[in-house]
Amino acid sequence: LEIIPERSLGCSQWKFVIGMSIYQVIRIIRCQYETIKDVDFIYNESKPLESDLVIKLPQDGICFIHEPDTQQLKIIEIYDLDRVKLSYSGSYFNSPTIKPTFEQVTKSFGHTRPGEYDTANHTCTLSFRGLSFVFSGNFKYEPSNKHGVASIQISDSDSISRLYIYNGNSLKDTRAPPMPVDCYLGNCFTDNVEVVTDDGLVQFLKFRLLAEGNPGSIEDIRIKEGIVKFGDTCQDVTTILGAPCRIFYKPEDKMRIHSPSPRKLNKSQWSDYFFNYFTLGLDILFDGRTHQVKKFILHTNYPGHYNFSTYYRCNFFIKVLNSNDGDIGNISGDESLLVIKSTTNWENVQHLLGKPVEPPVVLNRASSTNSVNPFGPTFCYGYQNMIIEVMENNYIASVSLFSKRFNLS
Repeated sequence: LEIIPERSLGCSQWKFVIGMSIYQVIRIIRCQYETIKDVDFIYNESKPLESDLVIKLPQDGICFIHEPDTQQLKIIEIYDLDRVKLSYSGSYFNSPTIKPTFEQVTKSFGHTRPGEYDTANHTCTLSFRGLSFVFSGNFKYEPSNKHGVASIQISDSDSISRLYIYNGNSLKDTRAPPMPVDCYLGNCFTDNVEVVTDDGLVQFLKFRLLAEGNPGSIEDIRIKEGIVKFGDTCQDVTTILGAPCRIFYKPEDKMRIHSPSPRKLNKSQWSDYFFNYFTLGLDILFDGRTHQVKKFILHTNYPGHYNFSTYYRCNFFIKVLNSNDGDIGNISGDESLLVIKSTTNWENVQHLLGKPVEPPVVLNRASSTNSVNPFGPTFCYGYQNMIIEVMENNYIASVSLFSKRFNLS
């Protein structure tokens, strides 16, 4: 595997890049199923925003650590160097015949500042920009010398126990950078999606999209803004958002039973269909007869949900007028104007919108090939022309927005 400090770990077939989405990391791993045999996924089930999302490859000695809020790759950790061959600038510094010693690291990467010694764990961390090596052994350590710099003597018997690739100068303070342009692969992604309401009813969605810059342009990333409304045609939508990743035709409407009695008896001659925008975290439902927008579904992509890793997270926000004092989601400085985001939990949603009038619809998902859903049910609450799907840990799984004109379907 080739290492690029502050950048990536990869080979000629694939590459894991710092800043790429967890969706892309999982997709690469799935495509390498013949090579990668064992995968562990570690996350905080009850408080998913308080711990990093970790994908661990035990047989390969590699960890991919993602930020819980952005779900972007923050750190690549190689914790068992005996399981991988590593090179830098075309030359191996770790292989069955090359031991990753201090001398070998200096030869391959050059000199850097003195390492940081951990007296508790008896380790020494040698850092370059975007790259850190952790050595284990019995070091000769002197707290300071006449130049005010600690002295650590690392012998050839002290080899690397682990290695980190990250963004910036500090492993401790690193954050995932914006998604690199070569991870776009011709797709658009949401910078944010504003759900615009009027008198409590959703009117339209205002998109701010990110895409690759035009050929020959000095700008790597291009920003595009647009509005999609209820009643827009397929042509209107593709003009703003581009072609969907997939089109899915609804075989049946399982929510029809919750509609007024005359409607639930009607059999439609036309099949409604979805435009699935996986990279936007968005589904748009079109009426099969008029081919107009009748529903939006915004996905949060939390681990522990049935659809996790099917979509990117949709970075939506819904402005809410509320007379309660507080600063929950305040983005404007106006105490009465608050916001619901993809990271807002259910308690705060109820604080803003009030307690639901009716009990939730319990949603149990299962596929045709696997009737078991290990994540349990979710709970759907209705507010005006909005349905909020809530997971058992009280975080939002999705938000469905529909037009009163088309009723609930």
